[in-house]
Amino acid sequence: MNKTEAKQALMDTMEKFLALASRRLPDDVYEKLTELRDKETSPMQKVIYDAYFQNLEEAEKLKRPSCQDTGQLHYYIKAGTAFPHLDIVEESLQEATKRATMSVPLRQNTINYFEEKNTGDNTGERIPWINWDIVSGGDELEIIVYFAGGGCCLPGKAQVFKPSDGYGAIVKYVFEAVADLGINACPPLIVGVGLGQNVENAALLSKKAYLRPLGTHHPHPKGARLEKELLEGLNALGIGAQGMRGENVAMAVHIESSGRHPATLAVGVNMACYAHRRGVIRFQKDMSYEILTYRGAQL
Repeated sequence: MNKTEAKQALMDTMEKFLALASRRLPDDVYEKLTELRDKETSPMQKVIYDAYFQNLEEAEKLKRPSCQDTGQLHYYIKAGTAFPHLDIVEESLQEATKRATMSVPLRQNTINYFEEKNTGDNTGERIPWINWDIVSGGDELEIIVYFAGGGCCLPGKAQVFKPSDGYGAIVKYVFEAVADLGINACPPLIVGVGLGQNVENAALLSKKAYLRPLGTHHPHPKGARLEKELLEGLNALGIGAQGMRGENVAMAVHIESSGRHPATLAVGVNMACYAHRRGVIRFQKDMSYEILTYRGAQL
C-alpha cells in the first residue's frame, strides 16, 4: 500500500470510528454503570441512571452523539518505529476530524485564542491534540480517541508540593479536586491521578490514568492500594450521579506515576464523566484494523 492509499484508508476509517465512539460507551464503562445502577438505593439515583441508559439507547438508535458536548478531539497514539506510515498519521487525523464534524455531526468546539473565533471544524492551533508514545521495534499503530468535554476532563488541576507536606497532601488534594470539579463533570467519574515531578508531567499522567481500562490497577502494590483507598474514601462522601445524594461519585480511581525529584511531590487530577467516550483502535501496517473497545462493532 502506497502513502496515498494509506492516508485515504486511515482518514476513512477514523471518520467512521469517530462516529461510533461519539455515541457508544466502551464496553467496560457500560458494564460498570450497569453495576453501579444496581447498587444504588435512592429512587432519585435510579431515575438518573435510567435516564443515562435511555440516552445511550437513543444515541445508538438515532446514530447521534450521546452528549451534546462532543468536546475537543484528543488522540493518544502508540506508534511502532517500524510502522511504515507514520508521516501521514497527523494530517489524516486532522482531516478525519474535519470530516466527522460535518458527517457525525460534532459540535464545533474549537476557538483560537487571539482571534476569538470558532474555527467551525474542530481543528485549529494544535487541535486536535495529539500525544505520541513511540514503541521501539513495533509495527502497529494504536490510537485512543477521546472526546474531551468542557465540564469534565478539560478543567483539571495540578500542583507541586514540598516533600515536607507529605503524601497526605496528595490525598487531600484529590478529595478537594473531586469535591470542587466533580459535581460539574456528570458523576459517576473516572478519577485520573498523576504523580510525578512537575505540573506538566503530573497532569499528562493523570490523563493517561483515566484512559486506562476499568479493572486495571497500578503495577506497584502501594499504588494499587492507594487507588482502592481513594475510591472508597471518595464514594463515602455521599455524592452520586449528577452530583446528587448517592452511593458512588466514582467508577474508579486510576493512578499513573513517574520518578520524582527529591524536592518535589507533584500531583495532577483529571476527571472523566459517565459519558466516558474513549475509543481504541489498532492498525496493522497494511491498514487493516481491530476495534478494542466495542464488542461486535463494525464500521
